[in-house]
Amino acid sequence: MNELVFRTERLLPHLEGFDNQQFAESAKTARRKVLDGSGAGNDFLGWRDWPEKIDTKIVEKIAADAARLAPKIKIFVVIGIGGSYLGARAVIEALQGSFATMGMTNRPVVVYAGHTLSEDYYADLMNLLDANDYAVAVISKSGTTTEPAVAFRIVKDHIERKYGKTEAARRIIAITDARKGTLRQIALDEGYSMYEIPDDIGGRFSVLTPVGLVPIAMAGLDINALLDGAREMREVCLGDENPSTNPAMLYAMIRQAACAKGYPVEMLVNFMPQLVYLGEWWKQLYGESEGKDGLGILPHSATFTTDLHSMGQYIQDGQRLLFETVLSVAKPKRHVEIPYDEKNLDGLNYLQHKSINDINHCAQEGTVMAHNSGRVPVLEIEVPEVSERTLGQLIYFFEFACGVSAYMTGVNPFNQPGVEAYKSNMFRLLGKPGV
Repeated sequence: MNELVFRTERLLPHLEGFDNQQFAESAKTARRKVLDGSGAGNDFLGWRDWPEKIDTKIVEKIAADAARLAPKIKIFVVIGIGGSYLGARAVIEALQGSFATMGMTNRPVVVYAGHTLSEDYYADLMNLLDANDYAVAVISKSGTTTEPAVAFRIVKDHIERKYGKTEAARRIIAITDARKGTLRQIALDEGYSMYEIPDDIGGRFSVLTPVGLVPIAMAGLDINALLDGAREMREVCLGDENPSTNPAMLYAMIRQAACAKGYPVEMLVNFMPQLVYLGEWWKQLYGESEGKDGLGILPHSATFTTDLHSMGQYIQDGQRLLFETVLSVAKPKRHVEIPYDEKNLDGLNYLQHKSINDINHCAQEGTVMAHNSGRVPVLEIEVPEVSERTLGQLIYFFEFACGVSAYMTGVNPFNQPGVEAYKSNMFRLLGKPGV
């Protein structure tokens, strides 16, 4: 089942010929590489079939750990960087509510560490953990990636001093390599609850594995529905070989056509602030997968109408180098109306009894019209609602489309050689032995 609705009428006039035979054949070839594993990086295609292959025992164990820990904690700390936390954060922030960090939920508040080296951030985190009961998930294949390793050393010391080693071990979950690595050894030595990261799934494609499922379940969200949505989209992406109806192939074709027509920057736009981290996850997915060998589309994201008051002028009148993909939501979960005001000093009584969503959709339509008139190609992708199921569909859609798009670009979607450059310089400056 595919519930994504594509609207291309404000895109096609700027991308004349995007659906020509050349792009269609390129998309077909790229899709075949994803399906048969004949492309570069084919040992990292495990995400393609994971929603079908995941062992129900893993899901049951995750549910059991959440049921064991959630009732006795206020804070759940997720330690990881990049794909080890962005996917989970995208789902949690989309669904848990805008003010979950203020305690507006009966589930633990999920906070994040290991994604920064800011000293003030960790000082603030220690103050938070001093004052609240908490548990931890530490996510790393190796256990030696600098940012999460530093964070885990700090948090491990804190939790053991606060609760003692035995109780601390009951509050720590390790998500790591199946056979080797520092974190795996620590988890075995200390007796942590442990989950394995599949060898054939890279970090930015791992949100539907325990990497994402453990934090998402701890936040009280339905991981079975998330996986169901991914399974539905997998069926569509694997079963439909028509580039004009397979959503992943269509999206990949549009991206490549836009780049070929002189639009090398894609801005993923949403009109709901809870989708900010979906944009952050998407940026990593496409940036790390395509940005190599001097190639690739630069992924950028924005949340409107907020960012229209900072980036709107440039989008409307600046260099014609970007195209927009607007992620639209048909129906919000809740309803808020504009009240009547007798004095009407703000002149807003013409909006009385309209919902905020009515206004937001008019703002969206007006924005799309304006940007299109300013020669910005705009693709609209609509989902019916924001739910575990639709997010599962979106995640799998973006992952499959990323593989197709990267193969159309001519790069390996599943490596990231450029990421090592800053690490080598950092280690040398820090005086790491052997560097």
